[in-house]
Amino acid sequence: MLADGLLERFPVDAVYGLHNIPGLPTGELHVRSGSIMAAEDNFEIHISGRGGHASTPHLVIDPMVAGAEVVLALQTIVSRDIDPLDSVVVSCTELVTDGARNAIPGEATIRGDVRTFTDEDSALVESRMREIAEGVGIAHRATCSVDYTRVFRPTINDEDCVDHVISAATSALGEDRVNGAGAAITASEDFAAYARAVPACFAFLGAGAIEPGGTAPPHSRNFDFNDSILGMGIDFYVELVHSLLTGGHAK
Repeated sequence: MLADGLLERFPVDAVYGLHNIPGLPTGELHVRSGSIMAAEDNFEIHISGRGGHASTPHLVIDPMVAGAEVVLALQTIVSRDIDPLDSVVVSCTELVTDGARNAIPGEATIRGDVRTFTDEDSALVESRMREIAEGVGIAHRATCSVDYTRVFRPTINDEDCVDHVISAATSALGEDRVNGAGAAITASEDFAAYARAVPACFAFLGAGAIEPGGTAPPHSRNFDFNDSILGMGIDFYVELVHSLLTGGHAK
């Protein structure tokens, strides 16, 4: 929509978003200035070897063994390359081959997901990933290539917008239900694209504890939206819009 000229056709002063979040107390609003959600990068590492029969491993170049070493070596990016005070996640989620039970494959592919809060950390992860893949490939006489794609940027909250959200939430929900220094989370949001274009704020509204008898995590097949927070979210938005347009409170 941004590429299609949405904000040129419909200019706005700011953008606000609210997301339910299981794991926080029901009806409690969490927000923070700066990074509140991580960037998401995806990667595919292709390993080409030489396949053959499982009984003659000395005649092949095994991409499975190289792939396993790559998966383990990637864990050192977070533990040895990233500042311990920064938050970065590197998750390998697939290792697939073109082989069969009694055959060593000729090709292997590793797929995975990276979460970072700064462009600098994203660039560092990509650089180290390419170096690791190339080095492991050379050690195993295999060929490794990396496809690295940036899907979402970090969601960055504007300080003034955060102040408006805290004020409106305090009025609508009560001071005891507002946390203006909430923790950032390593999930990602396409809302980040709007936040890079105009001042913005993205906040979370608690949907209750994740436990037996409580709500399930987001994107779980067992997730059941907590309907009781719908009215709270509406009250917050009414108060936010009213205060932004009039400078006063709706109540």
